[in-house]
Parts: sequence; structure tokens; C-alpha cells
Amino acid sequence: MWKEPSSALAGPPALAGPVTQPRPALVATVEPGSIAEELGFQPGDRLRSINGIRPRDLIDVQVLQGEEELVLEVEDPDGTLHVVELEKDLDEGLGLGFSEALFDGLRQCNNHCPFCFIDQQPPGRRDSLYLKDDDYRLSFLYGSYLTLTNLTAADWSRIEEQRLSPLFVSVHATDPELRSRLLVNPRAALLLEQLAWFAERRLQIHAQVVVCPGLNDGEALDRTLTDLARFASGPWPAVLSTAVVPVGLTRFRPAGDALRPVDREVALEVIARVERLQPAFQASTGSRFAWLSDEWFLIAGRPLPPRASYEDLPQQENGVGSIRAFLENLEGATRHLPARIATPRRCSWVVGRLVAEALQPVVERLNRVEGLELVLHGLPSPYWGQEQVVTGLLTGSDLIEGLRGRDLGEELLLPRVMLREGEEVFLDDTSLGDLCSRLPVPVRLLGGADDLVAACLGTPRGDA
Repeated sequence: MWKEPSSALAGPPALAGPVTQPRPALVATVEPGSIAEELGFQPGDRLRSINGIRPRDLIDVQVLQGEEELVLEVEDPDGTLHVVELEKDLDEGLGLGFSEALFDGLRQCNNHCPFCFIDQQPPGRRDSLYLKDDDYRLSFLYGSYLTLTNLTAADWSRIEEQRLSPLFVSVHATDPELRSRLLVNPRAALLLEQLAWFAERRLQIHAQVVVCPGLNDGEALDRTLTDLARFASGPWPAVLSTAVVPVGLTRFRPAGDALRPVDREVALEVIARVERLQPAFQASTGSRFAWLSDEWFLIAGRPLPPRASYEDLPQQENGVGSIRAFLENLEGATRHLPARIATPRRCSWVVGRLVAEALQPVVERLNRVEGLELVLHGLPSPYWGQEQVVTGLLTGSDLIEGLRGRDLGEELLLPRVMLREGEEVFLDDTSLGDLCSRLPVPVRLLGGADDLVAACLGTPRGDA
């Protein structure tokens, strides 16, 4: 699912400390049996301070609440203020969940990358889709990528003092001039110095390189990966892994951006370069270190690498080995499939056209169960103007248009990855409810391999 920052976090791009004075932290959940429940906390309360300090974000809350003696300043929904004093075990949490991760505003991006996906969206959608997250705290908490170009001296000090590691860094190129040109920001040239800073302090990052054909591929890509690998050896590597992903271009991108999409020829060339470097990385770091996202192999028409080649899947959330991981999970989920099901069942499963062929063996395996027929629909995205698209980019309008007139069986199986996290809405602002009202069959949401198998076998569900 899409992890979008809330528009409530928005503020101007930050280069000089917090965007705003921290707001009180709005309580969203109270863990049953927790200290917070015993104290009478309820959703809607606002935590103003801990031991006299206003937390800036969830990281501060986690650090501050670890003390044995706490003085909490709390505001009720009606505005009444309370001061609560308590003693507890060291490092024991309060059991509070908050509506936002950041209480002082989102650090937005100060770069102007021509390939930025945020700038390749149509106007008029929900505000959160246009927020350019470049916040080191969200990188630490949730694994979102940042560029390190908007950090102040205070930010660097905090990263060191609170050991905010690993972070996830969009590198794109290590050559200072090239990286500055790609990000349209002179501060981008400082990357190698910043990596040395991480190494000196035994702090770590995961890196990604978005390859733009004709700009940072070829020898520039070789240099980037080789430079990063220099920080990946020793007992405490500063760079833990690197993901190489293809640039994604939509029909809404600005005119005259000089970008070109990745085609089969480019994909084959990039695959060859990275695979040629991996043995040297294995020798110097003990790991393949640099991995290609699944799209490269799908675009090139090449088989996906074996599961073992992805090691411990350090970049799975970035699409590196995610299909192999799914197939591995499916292997376990289908180990004890019944020979037949009592009530015949016919359903359909929708995915992005780019991944459909790789998932066809999944369909064939499930269809060996007598009485079950699963039909796979691999759809393009007219919304983005992409024929070959990954599942997570399919929008509600793509589904409505692409499934019109098709026999969907008795139920449509829909991967949750198409929806925003915590909200049943697609990237084009179509709601799940609107989609359901436009389809002739009910929709069932899928999380992973277990959900797919259960849905095919007709196991009772909780989803709409």
C-alpha cells in the first residue's frame, strides 16, 4: 500500500531547523492493558510534553518515554490541561499510538529532479500526493528515501546522537557534477563527503539509484556502484545495499524534460553491467551488494534471478526480489492444497501487465485444484500512459476501464498494494467503494500469498 505523508504535515521546504513549533501529538490509539490505558488516556487526547520537552516526532516520544520517572502534560479534547506524574520501568513504553509521525511539519524536498514522480502527476488530486517527502525521520521510521540535501547542522547532530540508522538514501550518481545536475541542486555534490561522515560514526544507509537512460547509466552507473561499494566493506559497512531501479515516466511529465523511458535494449544493457559487477562486490564485501529491481528483468524478457541471489532481501520494499519473495511465500501457502473443492469456484485476479507473465505459474498451480478456476488479468495503465506497469501503480480508473466487459467470475481479487495505507483510495482518488459500485462482482482485497490461496479456496473473508 502507498505510504503517503499527510497534508497536515505540510510546510515550506526546510533548511533551518524544524518547520514549525511542534504541535501537541494527537492520540489515535491506546494499547489495551498499557500504562496509558491505566492512566485514562483516550483517542482524541493530545500529548503536549514529556518531562517539559515538546516531542517533535515519534522518535522523540520513543526516547523521552523511556525514562523511569515521567511528567506528562496532556490536553483533553475539550481543551482541559492535565499534568500526570508516574514511575515505571526503564524503557517501558506508554502504549500510545498517534495520528501522525511528525509533530513539527514535514521536511520537503529542495531538489528539482526532472524525473521526480511527484511532478509527473495531474493536478487536482488529494493534497498529500503532491508533498515531496525528503524527511530523514520518515526515512528512519518507515524506510522512505531521502537525498540528504536539506539537512542542517542540527539535523546531522541529531542523527548522530540518536543513532538514526539505517537511513535510505537516493543516490542516483556519485560523481559530484552529475549528481548536482540530476537533482538540480549544488548541495547534491556533497554525497561522498556525507557517506564518509556515516562511515566515521558507524552509521549506515541503504542506497538506491534511479537509472535515467542517457544520463546516469553506462559508465556513470559503473562508477556510482563502485564508489558505493567502497563504503560497503569492513566490520561496520556504511552502505548496506544498493537498489538499481528504472526511471518511471508518465504522460503528465513536463514537456521538454529530455528523458526517455527504459526499453528492452536499455534493460538488457543495465542488467549486464550490474551482473558483471556483482562478483567483484561479492569478493570485496561478502555480498552481491547491488541488486536490480524486478522491472528490469520483466522489461528485458529475462527470467527473474533465483531466490537465493537476493540474500536476505534488503531492498524488497523497493521492488528488488519482491516477486521471488511472493513466489516463495506461495510455495509454503500451497504446500497442502486440496485435490478438489466441494463447491466449484471461479474468480479473477488483477495485476499490472508488466508482472502478469511472471505470475502465470501461480495461476497454473492453483488451477490444478479440481473445481477451481482462477483467471489472471494483467492490465495496462491508460491513466499514467503506460502499457507495461507494475501492480501498485494501477488506479481505480485503470481497473474500471480495463475490466469493463470481462468475465470476472464470482469475485475479483484485488492486491492491497494499489491502495493508500490506512485508506481505501487509489492513486487517482477513486475510492474502493466507487470501484465496487462499478463492477458486476464483489471485490476481495489481498495482502499476500496466504490471502490469495484463501480467496481461491473460498475461505470466509473480512474484506469488502
